[in-house]
Amino acid sequence: MEFMRRLLILVVATALVTTPPAFAIGTPKLLIGQDFPDPDIVKTGSGYFAFSTSTGAAKVPYAHAPAAEGPWRVAGDALAAVPEWAKPDGGFWAPDVARLPDGTFVLYFSAAVAPGGEMCIGVATSAKAEGPYTPAGDGPLICVPGDGGDIDPQTFVDSDGSRYLLYKSDGAAVGPPAAIWSQKLLADGRTPDGPRTELLRADLASENAVVEAPSVVKTPSRYLLFYSADTFQSSGYHTGYASAPALSGPFVKAGTPFLSTDLLGGKVDAPGGADVVDGRIHFHGWLGGGRTARGMYQLPIGFPGDVPQLG
Repeated sequence: MEFMRRLLILVVATALVTTPPAFAIGTPKLLIGQDFPDPDIVKTGSGYFAFSTSTGAAKVPYAHAPAAEGPWRVAGDALAAVPEWAKPDGGFWAPDVARLPDGTFVLYFSAAVAPGGEMCIGVATSAKAEGPYTPAGDGPLICVPGDGGDIDPQTFVDSDGSRYLLYKSDGAAVGPPAAIWSQKLLADGRTPDGPRTELLRADLASENAVVEAPSVVKTPSRYLLFYSADTFQSSGYHTGYASAPALSGPFVKAGTPFLSTDLLGGKVDAPGGADVVDGRIHFHGWLGGGRTARGMYQLPIGFPGDVPQLG
């Protein structure tokens, strides 16, 4: 018996030494090696589509891949025309695409209102994921006076079919800092339903008064809200997360960043704009050690015990 006990201890000890830790991150996979910031990923029957903030001549660039791992190809401009309410040269930020039950695809985006320049959230629709998307409505969908601008739309559909739009209010140099909100929508995806709910604010020193790019994942018992923090031009820009028992909150922030330049061993500079699809987290980071272009990266992600875990 003593021999067997010692043998068992030796086997367990060997396994603990030689088995790779479950939290090993690995190397982020670069999917799009050109400027493609704030990526949003959509899975369809014909593969995966990704949409990004304006780059070059494209208002809302989109890319396509037959599988999540690629190969990815930047294919064109998803937005057919500039909305009448938006500045034509102001750019279109952080798009999000969602599919309605009737098969219609809805594109949400941030654009500057003409002539003042404040950012607001607009909407466009298409019969196909890749577009072309036609602007809908006579004005912005979300444009709250006093917010200092509303940007970074991201949809979330709860298990009961309720549809929500998450977004960021910019805040101001004097007054409340940036915040992330949830606005319930009607089934058409284009009509607010009731008042909005504040989910969290930039209240940590490491966030430098910035929280943005919200994205929600629902696990068996929690709602996990991923968000970017700090200024995007800085290597301190990072992805954090908060958890809550309901989408309305209260959300409690994790004590440390989830993705950061340091946590990724410098393999990605300023990881942010995260979107989780099919067991993978997609995000952008600066390319080539400069501040001129952000590529799209991917890592596997799981949620053991309702806690996000890379690798």
